[in-house]
Amino acid sequence: MTLRVYNTLTSEKELFESVRPGEVGVYLCGPTVYKPSHIGHAVGPVIFDVIKRYLMFKNFKVTWVVNVTDVEDKLIAEAEAQGRDMLELARDLERQYVDAMGALGVRNIDYMPRASEHIQEIIDHINDLIERDHAYVVEGDVYFDVSKDEDYGKLTNRRPDDQESGTRDGLVKAAKRNPGDFALWKAAKPNEPATAKYKAPWGVGQPGWHIECSAMAMKYLGQTFDIHGGGMDLKFPHHENEIAQAESATGQVFARYWMHHGLTRFNTKKISKSDAEMAKVMESLQITNLLNRHDPEVLRFLILQSHYRSPIEFSDEVLKAAKTGLGTFRRLLERVERVTNADPYKPELQIERMRDAELDPRGRDLLDELMHLRVRFLEEMDDDFNTAGAIAVLFEIANAMNKYIDSAKLETHSEETPRNMLRAAGGTLVSLGNVLGLFERRPAAKLAGDDSKLPQLVDLLVEVRKLSREAKQYAIGDHIRDELTKLGVTLEDGKDGTRWRIE
Repeated sequence: MTLRVYNTLTSEKELFESVRPGEVGVYLCGPTVYKPSHIGHAVGPVIFDVIKRYLMFKNFKVTWVVNVTDVEDKLIAEAEAQGRDMLELARDLERQYVDAMGALGVRNIDYMPRASEHIQEIIDHINDLIERDHAYVVEGDVYFDVSKDEDYGKLTNRRPDDQESGTRDGLVKAAKRNPGDFALWKAAKPNEPATAKYKAPWGVGQPGWHIECSAMAMKYLGQTFDIHGGGMDLKFPHHENEIAQAESATGQVFARYWMHHGLTRFNTKKISKSDAEMAKVMESLQITNLLNRHDPEVLRFLILQSHYRSPIEFSDEVLKAAKTGLGTFRRLLERVERVTNADPYKPELQIERMRDAELDPRGRDLLDELMHLRVRFLEEMDDDFNTAGAIAVLFEIANAMNKYIDSAKLETHSEETPRNMLRAAGGTLVSLGNVLGLFERRPAAKLAGDDSKLPQLVDLLVEVRKLSREAKQYAIGDHIRDELTKLGVTLEDGKDGTRWRIE
């Protein structure tokens, strides 16, 4: 095993060894469904979708859990403000989130447990802590006693007293034993909706945020599992408290590897639902709105072109660069299809099946280079799932393939063996891209409005351009090309005529 993973718990890259041979359990903190999700909420799922894909590529059986927080103070407040039922609002926002993740190619989640449907597991978890004297009841509230956990703060090197200022629910009561004690259960308030009130041995109320995740993680993955992930902003207090709760209740290591992804920044400023200054741009950054305006694969490519532990920069310029970068591969795959007459998005042949003896010197050189680049791609992914490095290798593969097409004159000559070599190279490019969730399907051409007749209109303009050029009226032809480019239609002139595509 050569995979190394950066473990936040030790601040080191460690050799990955799963708890159970051949199996991996992964838990990612999911959305709190009180407002529509923005692009920052897509980062974790896209990254961990790639992590699961790569682990499966390495023949692991992977179970991936992403929770939904649908019992929470902010959700209660938002539902009240909108005059809606709390769980009805939560389901609507959860559905939007799931649909958006599907559009972004996140289709490998095994379980999406809701906090509201795991109250009994949460109560049992709290009972275990009370019985072990790690938690105590005060007037219907239940608190975790940080003084009883000798290694509290080991994830972030924070002191228990820091908990008071970092806690999400903001509960500070004189009855707490220690300032850093945090809520496991919160007694119901008179004005809270019935759907936010649950019966427990110590009174009616609702669970604290932290206990929800540790209870659900252990239900689906066991007391000790492999990878726990989330954004950098969750390290303290959320993940710190999860560790304290779980390990105090079981006496076992909770998660072996802690992975934290960078936060998303819009024009260098952190994106946050609760940031008033960001409110005016939040609507445009909502995932559903972005998906209406942009190709989902471009958004996925944008996320993966940075290392997951780095901040994800989001701006019009970065988005344009991602579109250009992805376009490099799409144009190449169109070229491969023209030359080979085979669908490159359904690879049936890869370089591992090519034989040196069949190839001319140029083909052998390409085969050697691609075999080397394939190994480098895997080395990048083995180095803490470095998707940025892996994409850089894909660009090198694309460059080598384009050079081969040109040098072997494959667009004008019809020799079968060089075309098979190109088909195998395309199959390797697509298969490696699939590990990242890229190049899985042919991009759909999108035109604004009622586009049922627009392709014919573009074809007509292309024909008019052709006739104008034949009549040596080049200015008219250039004007048609320039105006189509402004509308997002790219023309490519070749020996078989002019092809067009929507950018």
